[in-house]
Amino acid sequence: MNRRRGYGRYNGRGKNRSGGSSRRARQQALYIRSGIAVLLILTAVLGIYSCASGTGRAYTLADVDASQPEIDVQLLDVNPYSRPGTETEEITGIVVHYTANPGSTAQNNRDYFNGLKDSHETEASSNFIVGLDGEIIQCVPTWEMAYASNSRNIDTVSIECCHPDETGKFTDETYRSLVQLTAWLCVKFNLTQDQVIRHYDVTGKNCPKYFVENKEAWDQFKQDVAVAIAKGS
Repeated sequence: MNRRRGYGRYNGRGKNRSGGSSRRARQQALYIRSGIAVLLILTAVLGIYSCASGTGRAYTLADVDASQPEIDVQLLDVNPYSRPGTETEEITGIVVHYTANPGSTAQNNRDYFNGLKDSHETEASSNFIVGLDGEIIQCVPTWEMAYASNSRNIDTVSIECCHPDETGKFTDETYRSLVQLTAWLCVKFNLTQDQVIRHYDVTGKNCPKYFVENKEAWDQFKQDVAVAIAKGS
């Protein structure tokens, strides 16, 4: 009887010790899982906050799709210096530029291009100009060649962008219009974001300055264009 009771007490105590260890292990695993869950939630919240506040982005971008933006059509006079009237070939790309004239407006640049017919200063123009407040002026039809992208004039549409200072960085308003205009043109000509290039990619010129010197901003721009294209109009 004593041996049985002794055996029983030993066996029972052994079970209690084993059961206690198992419970502690389960509690520790629960704490670990809970900690991981909290960490994931915090990461998600911080990620949402970061996107909402624009942290980590060069530009704050409101919701943009590929619908046609408002365009002020002010076509240049046909002339050999800024609008030769030459029909383009099949459009295979969109080229982004900056004006390299800090503080100038879209209207200033459009009028400069048109004035080249009289000044004969140089050959220069663009299909579109995006201003500091996001306004868009069209200077040359998309089916005509503009003098903007050297060897790619004949098969691309060019977009000049205004900028407030020497950094070449666009305002948020300019950026938003540029994304929408580019996405709309991509849909119009059945292009993807990978067919959107910089003047730099054609000639090596530091244009558009901010997108050449800040590749992550250029990559983000192309990603924003892709999202706008996916949303459609």
